[in-house]
Amino acid sequence: MRILLVDDEFPTRECLRRLLADTDGGHELAGEASDVWEAIEHCRTEPIDLVLLDSQISGMSGAEAARQLATLERPPTVVFLTANGESSPAMVERRVAGSLLKPIRRERLQEILRLARILSASGDDRHDGAVDATLKATRRSKVSARYRGKVCTVAIPDIIYLQADQKYVNVRHLGGELLVDDSLRSFEQEFPDLFLRIHRNALVARARLSGLNRQPDGSILAELLDCEERLPVSRRHLAEVRRWLQQRDDRRRLC
Repeated sequence: MRILLVDDEFPTRECLRRLLADTDGGHELAGEASDVWEAIEHCRTEPIDLVLLDSQISGMSGAEAARQLATLERPPTVVFLTANGESSPAMVERRVAGSLLKPIRRERLQEILRLARILSASGDDRHDGAVDATLKATRRSKVSARYRGKVCTVAIPDIIYLQADQKYVNVRHLGGELLVDDSLRSFEQEFPDLFLRIHRNALVARARLSGLNRQPDGSILAELLDCEERLPVSRRHLAEVRRWLQQRDDRRRLC
């Protein structure tokens, strides 16, 4: 996997250069750029699989930079470098894999490189409910985070829902809650068969979505197994949620 670093601050590029050199995996540093136009030219003239892109780079917004890169004949996967951890509008772009919060931790870099490698290998042509074999073989079986001085681990099948909480994601699981610094987008890309987006700030485990409940004010709430909470479903995602529930019910009847 060939990586391009794009940041207008030399110290950030230098730090990432060292981290990449010390991180195991099938990747190489293909080049560096201090602005988006230089990065686009790199990607036009040589094969680049992953662009580590400063979300606040001067001259162009992160969203527009991601769109420009996505129009290339061979669009790279993009990971944003962000100083505040806030969700970016560009995170909805198809080939944006996630974000790295500055200062960048080696463990988080390893996770995002693994995810980007999967996306680069499998592309964006997966069908609903069908996951590439490479993705299943290499993705995580659990998530971990530090809590009160110790590392807490949650198995992926034990997750009930994931909800954006400022610069973190709140993982609601069978045993409680855990805050991780992954993005919702990274979970959605890595586990498309396991989690369903119901809102711009929430994913639910498909296996634990029991139904929808319409409220007197017309809003729709998702009902979940093993959890008393009901989460709002946005109008934007309602049709897709209903479609998936109908398909699941049809499969059950056939069985």
